Amino acid sequence: MNRYPIQAGDSFAQLAGRFGISIADLMTANPGIDPRRLRIGQTVMIPAGPHASIIDTTKAYGYCDLTRDLAALGTAYPFLQIGSIGYSTLGRTIPVVRIGSGTKEVHYNGAFHANEWITSLLLVKFVEDCANACCNSGQLRTCNVKELFGHVSLFVVPMVNPDGVELVHGTLCADEALYERLLHWNRGSRDFSGWKANVRGVDLNDQFPAFWDAERDRRDVPGPGPRDYTGEAPLTEPEAQAMEAFTRSRDFHLVMALHTQGQEIYWNYRDMEPEGAEKAAIRLGEASGYRPVKLFCSDAGYKDWFIQEYRRYGFTVEAGIGVNPLPIEQFDAIYEDMIGLLLEGLQI
Repeated sequence: MNRYPIQAGDSFAQLAGRFGISIADLMTANPGIDPRRLRIGQTVMIPAGPHASIIDTTKAYGYCDLTRDLAALGTAYPFLQIGSIGYSTLGRTIPVVRIGSGTKEVHYNGAFHANEWITSLLLVKFVEDCANACCNSGQLRTCNVKELFGHVSLFVVPMVNPDGVELVHGTLCADEALYERLLHWNRGSRDFSGWKANVRGVDLNDQFPAFWDAERDRRDVPGPGPRDYTGEAPLTEPEAQAMEAFTRSRDFHLVMALHTQGQEIYWNYRDMEPEGAEKAAIRLGEASGYRPVKLFCSDAGYKDWFIQEYRRYGFTVEAGIGVNPLPIEQFDAIYEDMIGLLLEGLQI
């Protein structure tokens, strides 16, 4: 039985369909609630059903979906610690979720790139599945996560670039001057579905002080746009600043940045990676079917900076295959590969 906070537009009929249960079962589980007088924020009990999931993985995923789902997850699983690492360019909170109480700290993040929003959904669904397993048998696939989270703490930042994700989905609320600049940078097109950068036209995964000059020269992009502009200097963007400060505030044993697409795992950086990094990448590959790749001629990424600064395990995982943004219809297949990889990362 899970607790769920009522959101705008919810009804018992809608909840029954979403969670794969009957309206009668829902009413039986909530005898003191009048389904005709539901209030936003009111808690209802969701009985177990074949699809009893808070996270809807059948539609495009944006910032409002994320904040709603995190609120619901926090209510259903009070042991989750939900907070913020800072703010986006337009003042949106960048959420972080902690699950586990162990001293070994691991970090996963998603949606550095706006059109790779499906990585946010992958991570939030993984958090839900881990939390649900902890409340039941403890098993998630072949891993006893209940026992694992006694000595591991996982910190997840599902959406590093919330403004960009909203822009991609066409739901960004921006003043006229900003929108005119975005249109100019997008060559006059109102179709922002391919946009990777933040709303200042800076690629957030080219913002870190790890041979940033080399990446700037290699990219050779003169100014703001949909992709590949490194900015005027490292760490000029609030989202990158927040990620850098958050990382320095913890003692991460391993970090993993989820991107799309290619079904590849990048594990090295200029020979600064720790001994055993390639073997760890092979383990991740065996768990997912993805291909470990030794990457050259790439700098200034989050994973690059982490390896340079800490000489610890850092991975970039290119989830799925196809053309970005990957269609939501591929989610189940991608998650089937990724769940094993994400579990393996906790055990390296």
